[in-house]
Formats: sequence, C-alpha cells, structure tokens
Amino acid sequence: MAEAVLVVCPGRGTYGASELGYIARHHVGAQLIEAFDTERAQRGVPTISALDGTAKYSTSLHGSGENSAPLIYAAGILDFLALDPAKAKVVAVCGNSMGWYTALACAGAVSPEQGFAIADAMGINSGTGEPGGQVLLTLVGDDWRPDPSLRAEVEAIVPGIEGLHRSIDLGGMLLVAGTEAALEHLTKALPPLPGRPPLRLAGHGPFHTPLMRESSRRALAGLPAEWFGKPRIPLVDGQGRIWCPHASPPRELYDYTFTAQILEPYDFTRSLNVAIKEFAPDRVVLLGPGETLGGAIGQVLVAEKWLGIENKTDFAARQEADPFLIAMNRPEQRRLVA
Repeated sequence: MAEAVLVVCPGRGTYGASELGYIARHHVGAQLIEAFDTERAQRGVPTISALDGTAKYSTSLHGSGENSAPLIYAAGILDFLALDPAKAKVVAVCGNSMGWYTALACAGAVSPEQGFAIADAMGINSGTGEPGGQVLLTLVGDDWRPDPSLRAEVEAIVPGIEGLHRSIDLGGMLLVAGTEAALEHLTKALPPLPGRPPLRLAGHGPFHTPLMRESSRRALAGLPAEWFGKPRIPLVDGQGRIWCPHASPPRELYDYTFTAQILEPYDFTRSLNVAIKEFAPDRVVLLGPGETLGGAIGQVLVAEKWLGIENKTDFAARQEADPFLIAMNRPEQRRLVA
C-alpha cells in the first residue's frame, strides 16, 4: 500500500557543484526537458540541458538567478513526476521561498510548463529589487534544540534597524534581509550566536521584503492570472495557509503568489508545521536537486518533538533506521518513493 507523503520543494541555493548533471542522471529522455529547452532556446539563453551538462560548475553561470531558478524548478518538477503512486500517495505540497513556484505546479494549480515559465521569469525578476541582500542567522546549537530566549532577542533587534526585515523563518535559522546599511548595522547589534557566524548569502537580494516591489510589479504585469487554477492537491503556503482543492479561488492564489509571497516574510517553519500536523504524512519527500533544506526540516521536527525526535542525534538515528525524510538526491532513499 502506498504511504502518505508530504512533498517539499526547495528554493534557492540547492543547485551547486555537487548537483551538476542531476537532471541528466535522473531524468534522461524526459519529454518536459525538451519543452523547457525549446522555451529557453527561443529566447537565446542557455538551455536546461546545456546548463546541467557543462563539464564544470560555474557560480556566475549556474548560480545566477536567471539560470539557477529554472534549473531548480526543472529538477524538482521532474522528481515529483517520477514519484511512484504505488509507493507514495501525495497528501500535500509545500515549498520554501522560490520553491513555491515548483509547489504550484506539483499541486496542479498551474501546468508544469507554466510553472517553468513562472520560475524562469521570477529568476530574472528577483534581480530587480532595491540594492541589499540576505543574511542567514543560525539560532540553534549542534543539538538543534531551539533556544526561545535567543530567538526572541534576535527578533526584537530586527524592527529597530531601519531598512531591515525578517525574510524567511527556516527551522532553527532565520534569514533577515535589507539594505546594505541595515545589514552592516545588524552585524554590530547581534548577540553571540551558536554555531557559525552570520552568513551573507552571495547573489541574494532582499527577498521577501518590501524592497522587492519592482519584482512584484513585473510579475503582475507579465505573468497571466489565467494560468492559475484550483490545486488538485492541498497546497500550504509561506503563511501556513492551506489552499484546498476545489475551494481555492485561482485569482486569490495568483495575487498571493505575486504580492504577499514576494513582499512579506516567508515562514517555512510554519508552513511545514501546518503540513505535518494537518496531514500526518508517513514520510516527507524533499525534491531535488540538493538537500540543504533537510537540516531545516530536521530542526522543525526537533522543535515539535515530532515522532519523539528531540535533538539532532534522534533525527540521525531515525534517518538511519527508517528515514522519515526522503531526500530525492540520495539514491538509497529515492528508491523508496520513485
């Protein structure tokens, strides 16, 4: 009997040097690749096959928004379509940040081809925000146990700095974004943090903040509302709202996607919390190409003590014995659902 699975779609930063060739390794001959390649070739930009098939990874080429976004989308939607219905019954879908566009297609709110066009366009639009960037703050130690007092202290600092905003809640991590001056001020105002120091994310703009107004404007002007329909699978957004099949107005889903989803904080922690509690999946499936989001997922499970997982050691033991989190880029886990 098929197991109930929650599908999680990753966002930026999940196609790196170790993922080069991921699409060719897992999806050679897939018809969608030809469609994606044709669309990009007509615009005179590198095709997905060409990018995925280069001999060497290049940060400037593969890591740019206009190339990384469609690469990550293509890997994700092809992984989703590779799920075996005899092994995995998808009960809900969620995503992180730009992974929302993949989630839309997985849930059937847009077609795979329309989802690709959206991800491709938003990869370009993501570079049209005001100057600034994102900083990743790690708020948990090596055991992944939450520290509510530290989080409260850090969150209280953010609104006091002009031009600084919460960007993404990511398990035991918090991404903040803002102007260059605000980010510089932040580094001086922060208390000591466990684990690694604040990390400035290369090539990232002030995503999920009001500084991305131009990106939102371009999306609304260039991407048609007519592409959107009601999802066929429950879809959990970055505010923890469930978009249910047959009861989700397509225009509202379109408006959320290109306004609040771009201009307001993306709470992946809440999205995942809602999804696992409402749908109680047997497993969580993290689509490819990478698995960097796996740590954040594990940290959410630790914070909730889900399945008795109370720290990183518990999580690792569960993964070794009977993985609750299936990373599609791990062959031994992939075969459980694909």
